[in-house]
Amino acid sequence: MFKLLKYAKPYWVMLVLAIALLFAQANIDLALPDYLSRIVNTGLQQGGVENALPEAIRASEMDKLAIFLNSQDKEDILASYSLIDDSSPDYATYLEKYPVLANEPIYVLKDITQTEIDRLNPVMAKALLTVSGIEQVLTDPAKAAEMGGAFDGLDPSQFPPGMDVFDLLTQLPAEQLAGITDTVNEQFAGMNDSLLVQAGVSVVKAEYEALGMDTEKLQNDYILNVGGWMILLTLLSGVTTIIVGYFSAKIAAGMARDIRRDVFQKVESFSSAEFDKFSTASLITRTTNDVTQIQMVVMMMVRMMFYAPLIGIGGIIKVVNQDSPLAWLIGVAVLMLVSLIAIVFSLSLPKFKLVQKLTDRINLVSRENLTGMMVIRAFAMEQFEEDRFDVANKDLTAVSLFINRVMVVMMPLMMLIMNGLTLAIIWFGAREVANANMQVGDMMAFIQYAMQIVMSFLMLSMMFIIIPRASVSADRIDEVLKTEPHIHDPKEPKKFPEKFKGTVEFRDVSFRYPGADTNVLENISFTAQPGQTTAFIGSTGSGKSTIINLIPRFYEVTGGSILIDDVDIRDVTQHDLRDKIGYVPQKSALFSGTIESNLLYADKNATSEMLQSAMEIAQAKEFVNEKPEGMQTEIAQGGTNVSGGQKQRLSIARALVKKPPIFILDDSFSALDFKTDAALRRALKEKTANNTLLIVTQRVSTIKEAEQIIVLDEGRIVGKGTHKELMKNCETYQEIALSQLSKEELA
Repeated sequence: MFKLLKYAKPYWVMLVLAIALLFAQANIDLALPDYLSRIVNTGLQQGGVENALPEAIRASEMDKLAIFLNSQDKEDILASYSLIDDSSPDYATYLEKYPVLANEPIYVLKDITQTEIDRLNPVMAKALLTVSGIEQVLTDPAKAAEMGGAFDGLDPSQFPPGMDVFDLLTQLPAEQLAGITDTVNEQFAGMNDSLLVQAGVSVVKAEYEALGMDTEKLQNDYILNVGGWMILLTLLSGVTTIIVGYFSAKIAAGMARDIRRDVFQKVESFSSAEFDKFSTASLITRTTNDVTQIQMVVMMMVRMMFYAPLIGIGGIIKVVNQDSPLAWLIGVAVLMLVSLIAIVFSLSLPKFKLVQKLTDRINLVSRENLTGMMVIRAFAMEQFEEDRFDVANKDLTAVSLFINRVMVVMMPLMMLIMNGLTLAIIWFGAREVANANMQVGDMMAFIQYAMQIVMSFLMLSMMFIIIPRASVSADRIDEVLKTEPHIHDPKEPKKFPEKFKGTVEFRDVSFRYPGADTNVLENISFTAQPGQTTAFIGSTGSGKSTIINLIPRFYEVTGGSILIDDVDIRDVTQHDLRDKIGYVPQKSALFSGTIESNLLYADKNATSEMLQSAMEIAQAKEFVNEKPEGMQTEIAQGGTNVSGGQKQRLSIARALVKKPPIFILDDSFSALDFKTDAALRRALKEKTANNTLLIVTQRVSTIKEAEQIIVLDEGRIVGKGTHKELMKNCETYQEIALSQLSKEELA
C-alpha cells in the first residue's frame, strides 16, 4: 500500500481537512457520554443542582456550617460569597429570585473559577451533611446510630425550651467540637468526591426550597439545556460524517483514476516483450479489479483508519481519568479482541493473495471463451470449456467461501465480546453503585465508552481484513508501474532528414526473444528502396513477421542495426519513427465505432475525399457503399460484424489515410480472393509509386511483380532477388512456388 501513497499527494488538503474533521467528530462523540452522565446524575438524581457549593444560602445556615469548618476553609468559603441584605444595592433583584431575603440576609456565590468550585465542593458537602445529620438526630434520636455514634449524647429533651443546639455547639470547647467533627468526617472517608458532592446536593436542594426557588424549573432547565447540547453535538457529528464521507470518496475516486491512468499509460509504453510477460487478462484485472480494491480501502482508511484510533485512545483516556473501578473489564475485552483479530489475520492473509491470482485465471478463461467462441462451437468443445470454466470458478469460490466463513465467525464473536462486556459492566457496576463507589450516570457513561472502545477495535479489525487484499492488489499494480519498457527513446534523439525518402536498410540484424537461448533471426541484411516493393516469403516460423515487427521497434534488435534514410531507428523517438510508417498487422484490428471513425484513427483531420480515395485503393468502397448507413455503419468491438476480408481491406484503407512514406503489410491479403488481391495490388502500385512497400505473404502470386523478394528459412535469408531470379537459383522459393502454382502460371 505504501508504494502507492504518492497518488495521495494531490489530495493532501482534503486529507488534512478530513483528519481535522475526524478529530472534531471523535471529540464530539467522546463528549456525548459525559452529557448523558450529567443528565442522569445531575438532572435526574440531583434535581438539576450541580454543586454542593450552593449559589445562595441563608445567613443562618451559613453560621451553622461555619461551626464545622476549620479556620482556613471557613475563610475561603466566606470569601467566595457576598452577604446580601435590605441595604444591598441589588436587593430588589435578589429578592425576586430568593423570596426568603425578605425575612433574613443571604449569602450569594460570587463569580469564581470552576477550579475553585471543585476544590470547595467536598468541603462544603461535608459541612452540609454534618449540619443535616444533626438536624435529623434532633428530629429522630434513633438516627444517631447511623451517624457513627457522634451524637449519642445529643438528646433534644435535655435542652431547655427554645435552646438552639447549634448555639450550644459553638460554646463547646474546641477539642470537643473537633472530636465531633472528626467522628462525622470518618463517615465520609469511604466516599469519593463525586459521591460526596452528590450526597451534599440533596441538602443544597432543600436549601433552595427554603430560599423560595422553583426547584422543579431548575431541574427542567438543566435537563433541557444539557439535552439541547447533546442534540447539537449529535447534529455536528452527523455533518462531519457526511463531509468526511464526501472527502474520502473524492480522495479514493481521484487516486483510483490517477492509478488507472498511469497503469494504462505504462501499458501503452510496453513493447511486445513486456506484453509477453503480462497476460492480457491479468492486465485487465490489474486495471479494474485491483484498482477497485485500492479505491475501496482508501475510502475506508480515510473514514476509519484515523477515526478508530482517535475514538479508541480517547475512550481509554476518558475511562482512566474517571478512575473507574471497572476499567479492568475493558482491558480484558481489548485483549480478547486483539487475539481474535490476530487469528483472523493469520488465516486470511494467504487466501487474499490467492484470490487475485484466481481472479486473473477466471478472467483469462472467460476471455478465451468469448473470443474463441466460433472455434469452440466448430469443434463441439462447449462441454470441455464449461468444465474448464467450472474448475476456475470453483477454485475462486472455494477460497472466497473460506474467507467469508472466517468473516462470518468473527463478527458474532466480536458481538459476543461486546455484549458480554456490557453485561459485565452492568453486573459489577451495580455492585459498585450499591456500595456507593459509583454513580448510576457514571456507569451508563462507562458502558458507552466501553462500546466506543470496542467499536474502534471492530473498525480496525475490518481494516486489517481488507488491507491485506488491497496490499496484494497494490503490489500487482506496482509491478506493472515499475516494469521498465525494454525499448526506450534516446536522451538526445536525432531527426530524420527533411527530404525524407523512406529507404529501409537491415545491416547484419540478429534477434532473439527476451529470455530465449537462441536467435530467431541471424545476420539479416537487405535494403528496401522507395518506389519498390520488398516482399518476404518463407515457411511458417521462418521469421517473416518478426522482421516486420523490428522496423516499428515493437521488438528491439539483439545485434546489428536497422536504418531508415541512413539514421539508426534507435536514435530517433518511437513517435517520429512510427509517424513515418503505415502498418497493417497480420491480425486486423478494428475498434468499436463507425467505419468513418476507424479510418479517421489514422488522421483525424482527413477529408471525406481522402477517406473515399483510401477505400477505393483498398477495394473497400464497394461494400461500404452497399451498406444502408455507408460510412456511418457501426463496427462492433473487434470488427466482429464484418467479414475477415472486409476487415483487412478497412485496415489497409486506414493505413492509406495516414499517407506514410513507408507501408508495412503483414500478410494483409490472406483473407482476400485472388481477384480482389490483384486489384488491390495494382491500385497500391499506382497510388504508392514513390513509397517504400514491405509485404509479408504466403502467396507467391501476390509478390510475383515485386522488385525484391526475400526468402527466409529458419531465421536466415536463403534467397534474394526478383521472382524470375529466385525461380532459377533458390530451391526454397521454387518449392514454395511450385506448391501453389503450375509451371505455366509461374512463367
